[in-house]
Amino acid sequence: MKPFLLGIGIGFSLVISGLGADRTLLLVDDHDIHYRAGTRRVLEKPVRHAANPVITEDKPWEMAIAWTSVHRDPFTGRYQLWYQAYAGKRAQRKTHECVVCYAESEDGITFTKPNLGLHEFNGEKDTNIVLIGSGLYGDRYCNSVIVDAKEPDPTKRYKMLYYDWAKTAKGEIIAGLHLAYSPDGKRWEKDPQAPLYATSFGGKKVPTPFVGENPYRETTLPAGRVRRQLLLPLSLSDAADPLFDPVRQIWVVYGKAWIPGPDGGLAWKHAMGRSESRDLRHWSRPEIVSFPDERDGGLEYHTSPVFYQHGRYFCLNQILNRPGGGTMDIELMLSRDGLEWHRPFRDEWWLKRSEGGQFDSGTIVTNADRIIDGDQMRFYYGAYSSGAIGGGSNITGDQQKSGVGLVTLPLDRFAGLRSEPEPPTPKVKSPPDIGQVTLKAVDLAGVTEISVNANASGGGLWCELLDEDGYRLPGFDRASFEPLRGDAIRHAATWQGRSLGNLKPGKYQLRLYLEKATVYAVTFTTP
Repeated sequence: MKPFLLGIGIGFSLVISGLGADRTLLLVDDHDIHYRAGTRRVLEKPVRHAANPVITEDKPWEMAIAWTSVHRDPFTGRYQLWYQAYAGKRAQRKTHECVVCYAESEDGITFTKPNLGLHEFNGEKDTNIVLIGSGLYGDRYCNSVIVDAKEPDPTKRYKMLYYDWAKTAKGEIIAGLHLAYSPDGKRWEKDPQAPLYATSFGGKKVPTPFVGENPYRETTLPAGRVRRQLLLPLSLSDAADPLFDPVRQIWVVYGKAWIPGPDGGLAWKHAMGRSESRDLRHWSRPEIVSFPDERDGGLEYHTSPVFYQHGRYFCLNQILNRPGGGTMDIELMLSRDGLEWHRPFRDEWWLKRSEGGQFDSGTIVTNADRIIDGDQMRFYYGAYSSGAIGGGSNITGDQQKSGVGLVTLPLDRFAGLRSEPEPPTPKVKSPPDIGQVTLKAVDLAGVTEISVNANASGGGLWCELLDEDGYRLPGFDRASFEPLRGDAIRHAATWQGRSLGNLKPGKYQLRLYLEKATVYAVTFTTP
């Protein structure tokens, strides 16, 4: 059955195979595997679209493009894309130095930038700018959009989380998470409560304040400029990627969070922070759920956007190489609960920077959105040709290139198991390019079809059923199976003259035999 997109919103889009309660087991880890032999796990890497960049910096306010957020209308198929555009000192007003822009597309490839006339730039009225900053101190930053189909107020169906500056009742100017609403994704109204939570800034290598000490500090510099710091020992930083957690039924933000260094000084490296909310306005105390370790050396996390698919939380983690000029590549991380994270693919990039001075040869900025179009997953990202830190001409010079890129993966193919070409050691005798994977026992009551997401174009794949104790079932053995050939998202598993309806009630193990083949997922279909 062909899957379709249930458009509940960014960070809350579910993929349903057909209309039944299908269960798909992803073989990105061994959670659903009883045992396997003669196989090794391989990371499936996305493919850049030939039209990249699908959005370029061709406006005066677009010196560098970074954060993106994307939504595809489930009924019309129309794409809406929001992106951060940095103008720096080219802007005549502080509020316009880092803005949010809007683009739209019929196919997700060719985007237009409508002249909305909502916010001018240096006197030019026809712009696609949809949100500007407060202009109080530093830059407004990031733009994570949620399209909430369940929102009863039509003026708040679109919601945007972003980072900006605000003045508190005490007169302190602090940074933190902000919220805005829109009926259409173009006209935005800012929530008066700001910030929703405060974020630490300044104070690199400064000791953590004592209990009872005011973490906010102002220092007047000789030139009369005021330097401000908010020395919070634990907070999220200047970006926020939202996810509606379908397991906990709660909103979650994952973002970069400073951790103290070896000497206890603040703002040493970024880790992966997490906070949750039921209404997007009141947020829990942040917690660190993953951090760079000794294997990372000089590397650290940047922003860690998360999405959920088939019982797994996936993170397209931005790995920042600060000593190497602030370049960023993308690592795929996994979690079963959204709290404990694993890095099984840390030795190879899921998405590596391009070479040769391309628009994405320096920095890649991922987001928590992914669009499922039939048998394809689409991932949009912002990027530029320089590193992510340093500012100045590093990101505003004439040599700079930036834009929005698109990469794709076949549906559910994040990683798979392939037959091992060579035995693990000379003493372990095994035929080359042959392996088997036995899944944990599952209840097949009501299951009418088993389909296998696999590439067997170079060989073949066979299935057989075992009972819960591991005994093979007559008629459902390998010899009775119609071998799967070729590359398909949904290979139907069939046995000669047998139907799954012939099985007695109970749990069964599915065994997959691979010959020069890779398997990514197994789906059990229930009408």
